[in-house]
Amino acid sequence: MKLLLTGDVMLGRGIDQILEYPSDPKLYERYIGSAGDYVQLAENAHGHIDRPVAPDYVWGDALTEIDRHAPDLRIVNLETAITTAKSHAPKGINYRMNPGNADVLRALRIDACSLANNHVLDWGRRGLAETIETLERIGIASSGAGHDRETAQAPAILRGSDGRRVLLFGAATPDSGVPLDWAAADRKPGIALLPDLSEATIETVARRIAAHKAVGDVVVLSLHWGGNWGYRIRDEENAFAHALIERAGVDVLHGHSSHHTKGIEVYRGKLILYGCGDFINDYEGIPGHEGYRSDLALAFVASIDEENDNSLSALSIVPFRIARFQLQLASAADTNWLQDVLTRESAPFGLRFVGSGPHELKLAHQAQ
Repeated sequence: MKLLLTGDVMLGRGIDQILEYPSDPKLYERYIGSAGDYVQLAENAHGHIDRPVAPDYVWGDALTEIDRHAPDLRIVNLETAITTAKSHAPKGINYRMNPGNADVLRALRIDACSLANNHVLDWGRRGLAETIETLERIGIASSGAGHDRETAQAPAILRGSDGRRVLLFGAATPDSGVPLDWAAADRKPGIALLPDLSEATIETVARRIAAHKAVGDVVVLSLHWGGNWGYRIRDEENAFAHALIERAGVDVLHGHSSHHTKGIEVYRGKLILYGCGDFINDYEGIPGHEGYRSDLALAFVASIDEENDNSLSALSIVPFRIARFQLQLASAADTNWLQDVLTRESAPFGLRFVGSGPHELKLAHQAQ
């Protein structure tokens, strides 16, 4: 079974403005008051963007490249509310996309979105409800957020081409910027918020998974955790990831929140993506943190061997560069740079990456 996994899909603000049905561009940020200003920054950096663009525009070269790998399921972290709600959360940065633009998600043929992140309630609980309803309308499953605690914590149940079930659980931790009062509760919409990385939390996640998992199921935990910048993986995070595999039955840990890729581990044969980076954003032309290359977006294609305890059998990584709000195949030089970074950051886990053609990387060695 092949799973496509990406990091943060951020379709609000500037990207929403270039689509057919832009939202009200008014923002509540400290320095920028209009989403149109993000479009101008991108155009200053890389050239004019014709508007409106077609729903498949932002995915650019990713459409062909992902099709080439023929994943059974496509899973992303959707870090944008899809709503016309007018009441915003007073948190400084608020992402939303007009529901009329939802065909953008359908254009990538996404199967499921994790919604447990620090932007899905940017436009309140009405905005969350409309996001979930819009995804249901266009046939995309979701997990990690819901109308109450039970629905937020329940997995999206997906099926691979062989009919085997994939359970997608979504969760987030407060250190990713999620306000504590966003946690779902009885009769209270919200997200599946994990309070910490403690033993008690591990036991909670294990019980949650056990309540749904059947023999043969593949379990993916999509986890929004940690800060936006920095490669360091804390010992606490490493231990938590290991415990999720050893004791909670997680087969793939799909980590995100960092705006750039972080190290990768294969533990007991199971894939741990500590940070996938952003897959699409509107950050072009914004100075700061250039050394992390957040303009480079990665598509991870993980091959899961269902006959070998759902272990990872192969991992391919296709890098893209975001320019004019569109994913374009990364250059050979950018691919080499990513190879060096991924190998450097994954070396403590016994992994290295090699080129597989001018625009692709693959895992060359798995830790045992």
